[in-house]
Amino acid sequence: MLSTKSSTRRLLTALAATGCLLTGFSTLTQAQNLPGLTIFSGVERQNQLSYFLDFGGQSDNWDRYRLKIPGKKMELGAAQFIVSYPDYYKGKFDTKSMEVRVKGKKFPIREVNWDKENHKVLIYMEEPVPAGNNVELVFSNVKNPPFGGVYYFNAAILTPGDVPLPRYLGTWILSIN
Repeated sequence: MLSTKSSTRRLLTALAATGCLLTGFSTLTQAQNLPGLTIFSGVERQNQLSYFLDFGGQSDNWDRYRLKIPGKKMELGAAQFIVSYPDYYKGKFDTKSMEVRVKGKKFPIREVNWDKENHKVLIYMEEPVPAGNNVELVFSNVKNPPFGGVYYFNAAILTPGDVPLPRYLGTWILSIN
């Protein structure tokens, strides 16, 4: 009788602990972001940009990418944002659901072009984004690639003016499960 009670108690304790662990893991995987521990990425730490995947970055599912550019990287204003991605990224973008946010507010976009052949998303601004601002590029209604992997998305801008200068800002290292 005594061993039955202790066995039942151990079983209930193990079930409770397992439930807590599983709940904790599912909460952790609901959203992904960087910076995290990135080893041997080939991208220098100061060039790694933060991002947030609102729906967890699950392969072959819909997601929202929040690609962040810190104000210290925005030394010059931006008339255009260029996001390039690797040729093996097989996700899909909805150009009508993209936003540029400065200080949490939408900044007016003139046009968004998805150049599938050259693996780039080009965002043309209505007016240049002023230098020194934190910027967030929000890509909504993204269909993640059917297979998981690590994808390097590069950020660049074209400066405003008569002679626009291209400028590399950094790299988002996206991990799709």
